[in-house]
Amino acid sequence: MTSALAPETLIATAGVCEDSAHHSVSPPLHLSANYFWSDPCEKPHYDYARSGNPTRTQLEEALAKLEGGARGVIVSSGMAAVDLVLNLVDPGDVVLAPHDCYGGTHRLLTARAKRGQFEVVYVNQGDPVALAAAFAKTPKLVLIETPSNPLLRITDIAAVVAHAKAVNAITVADNTFLSPALQRPLELGCDVVIHSTTKFINGHSDVVGGAVIAREAALGEDLAWWANCTGVTGAPFDSFMTLRGLRTLFPRIERQQATAKDVVEALTQDERVANVFYPGLKTHPGHDVAARQQAGFGSMFSVEFTAEVDVLQLLRGLKIFTIAESLGGFESLVCVPAAMTHAAMTPEARATAGISDRLVRFSIGLEHGVDLIRDVLDALDGAAADDKVAYLKHEAVGACA
Repeated sequence: MTSALAPETLIATAGVCEDSAHHSVSPPLHLSANYFWSDPCEKPHYDYARSGNPTRTQLEEALAKLEGGARGVIVSSGMAAVDLVLNLVDPGDVVLAPHDCYGGTHRLLTARAKRGQFEVVYVNQGDPVALAAAFAKTPKLVLIETPSNPLLRITDIAAVVAHAKAVNAITVADNTFLSPALQRPLELGCDVVIHSTTKFINGHSDVVGGAVIAREAALGEDLAWWANCTGVTGAPFDSFMTLRGLRTLFPRIERQQATAKDVVEALTQDERVANVFYPGLKTHPGHDVAARQQAGFGSMFSVEFTAEVDVLQLLRGLKIFTIAESLGGFESLVCVPAAMTHAAMTPEARATAGISDRLVRFSIGLEHGVDLIRDVLDALDGAAADDKVAYLKHEAVGACA
């Protein structure tokens, strides 16, 4: 009996030596928009690139194998992935979502609910009482985001799945923050996993994309039908680049999370830091659950600084970290969620989620940890707050990433 391949091997061999036309080792890029029919009554496997493309298929199959799913669908962005699964619900259905979900997800769910496409219920999925009350509304679809963006809250996936199965709800997990290298929600009972492949999957900050992976083939085919129908499928070149980036997923994440641990340890010892949100800390409320359902704690964390720190000056003083939205790339990024990634949420929604103006989200890249620690500490030294200056005033508008 042949043993199952390790995930690292699956990535390294995906599409390799499968070119029957020219025997290329690396899989070729297929850019054709359409494909010829040998006969008008015999539809070929590929006929039009929106419906299917060999390069996109290779990425879909690689991610499906990594997540342990039956069918993958590659789409144009992470938000397209979220929107694709919303085709599984009808007017009058209830979508249950985390109260502290990513700002772009919150914006999409709220906007679609206002148009009557479904009812959305936001709930703290870590609160058993609130969760039980939300499931009493018999949701059709349950969205899980763990760790959450940007507060790194941990949701017990198996516990939510048990509630969902009791009401016959579809469970969708956003696995963007960890990737299948560190977490496999389908093995914990979820029906669908979604990704912004822009982040860790691609890992090089040069392609925008998304993925939806279904545990069962029938559900996957339904999602693929909707992707073709609505035209949100990913482009061939983007799929080619994402598969190329995917091959280094495991060594990237291994290095990134090791460095994140060192940076977190340094910041927890600084008196100018009020809170560090990182599941790898034993003091984190979700540490035990994260240790049970994850293969590692990842390279994302957020820090809430004390009132003595001018957060905007802190960011302006950084030399190595780049102020930018997005995450999971080779370069270390930093942002203020309230003004950037979660600006589309109302101040009330951010307050409910616990996202303060003093919260800073860090995405650790491949730089040396010593340099990153020095960069943050040096910036902190020059970021004393001026009480006479209004602190972080902004309107809740703008793009999310």
